[in-house]
Amino acid sequence: MTLTYTDFLARKAQLANTGGFEPSALPGHLFDFQHALVDWAVREGRGAIFADCGMGKTPMSLAWADQVHHHTGKPVLFLTPLAVGYQIVAEAEKFGHEAARSRTGAIEAPIVVTNYEQLGKFDPADFGGVVCDESSILKSFDGVTRAAVTEFMRRTPYRLLATATAAPNDWTELGTSSEALGGLGYTDMLTRFFTNKQRSNTSRSSFAAAGRDVGWRLKGHADEPFWRWVASWARAIRKPSDYGFPDDRFHLPPLDVREVLVQASQPADGTLFDVPAAGLREEREEARRTLTERCEAAAAALLQSEGGAAWCQLNDESTLLAALIPGAVEVTGSDSAEAKEEKLTAFTTGEARYLVTKPAIGAWGLNWQHVNHMTYFPTHSYEQWYQAVRRMWRFGQARPVRVDAITTPGGRNVLANLQRKADRADAMFTALAQHMNDARAVDPHDYSTRIEVPAWLAS
Repeated sequence: MTLTYTDFLARKAQLANTGGFEPSALPGHLFDFQHALVDWAVREGRGAIFADCGMGKTPMSLAWADQVHHHTGKPVLFLTPLAVGYQIVAEAEKFGHEAARSRTGAIEAPIVVTNYEQLGKFDPADFGGVVCDESSILKSFDGVTRAAVTEFMRRTPYRLLATATAAPNDWTELGTSSEALGGLGYTDMLTRFFTNKQRSNTSRSSFAAAGRDVGWRLKGHADEPFWRWVASWARAIRKPSDYGFPDDRFHLPPLDVREVLVQASQPADGTLFDVPAAGLREEREEARRTLTERCEAAAAALLQSEGGAAWCQLNDESTLLAALIPGAVEVTGSDSAEAKEEKLTAFTTGEARYLVTKPAIGAWGLNWQHVNHMTYFPTHSYEQWYQAVRRMWRFGQARPVRVDAITTPGGRNVLANLQRKADRADAMFTALAQHMNDARAVDPHDYSTRIEVPAWLAS
């Protein structure tokens, strides 16, 4: 048989081998698209599901964990952000899975639910698999925590990452996800598929500068191979029709984003009148100079509703908002893990009407369809904006969701940048979904066929 150059390139492609097993009796409560994704994840053994908010990552992850438990005879560790654990256990009970929360390292059910901060209390040898719920939150942790999660997963045979669609051009998330699953490492991914316009003479300094993917872009010929590689270990879905299923039960309510423009009461030092900020340094200075005005506008807007969340970025903003909003519960970075969980749970269950916190603390994993109003102080972080909005604007929300984006004349540039990133994210997902659908159409390799060796080779 003649080996063509196309065949040669195909053999060199970075495609992960399937390391899973045949699923058995998947739960009947799964929607058709969820069934397809769980079936793929079980067969894959180690994979990622990038499913948009409200698409059912929890029932899919629980079904996967149940399959792994019965296959290995060992429990599965289910890692979650703060205050999400009780939701996971409630969903497990609803769908007939055995799950229990643990903060001590005790194993009291086939599916052990705990938050990322408690990981050090568990031994990976005790588990047949690990689920990382809202796995993109790993970027918010320090390097020690990220490394601990990756190392823990490295010693477990079956692994599942579950998160919403990766942020646009956030190669860090894709690279570290692959590495956690035992695939191509982050730096190997960069050297294989990317080039760095700002690259210096030494690759070490280039990789150090790549902490936020500064200067890195896909090589001109690598666009299709890169997304084919991602499709070899991940599946993404924003709505059922992305997988060829009807969207009849999955329609989002209207989203009303209102720009609330705040003017500074005093001009910047050394100026006779206020000039809109230009550049990151001036934007930060303008934000601090308008702190009181922005907080007052946010509180006034939020108090028009019976409940809601006030997202902030600075400690001083958090303190002032909590003072301006009667009955608000404030979650801060200095709170203990237990205190954060208690306060976030109080808001999630409706015990507290209003919440004041930062996106980095409370924007991952929680379902807040019981309220439909939030205020937000925009920054250039598209992922924080996306996750914060999606706490309320998600499948299952019955009412239109209102977001008051409190900003300044200079801050309008921030909102424009967020829109550009949103457009890029949509384009990225469209390409990713196409490659993943192409991957689904390819039959898996069958290594059970006997090959006849030529007589001359056998001798």
